Amino acid sequence: MANQRQYPRTMMKCRIKISHPQLGEVFGQTRDLSDGGVFVENPLLAELAPGTVVTGQVQDIPMDAPVLRMVVQRVVAGEGAGLVFLDQ
Repeated sequence: MANQRQYPRTMMKCRIKISHPQLGEVFGQTRDLSDGGVFVENPLLAELAPGTVVTGQVQDIPMDAPVLRMVVQRVVAGEGAGLVFLDQ
């Protein structure tokens, strides 16, 4: 299967807060990041259906990171979710 990704991925580990009315606030760790989105590791995120809009904010940096809107692109049961940035 050919790689059809529009943006190259960069392996990056940081703590991120994801918010959604169904889940409340959950914290996960990024697995990889690209200009188009991020994969966040937290098994609770796999409960969200593709197409669900969430917000996310990187944690543990010296300033308040922006809160970004993202949409669930794919879920991996027991692992987390791939999210696409809506705010560019």
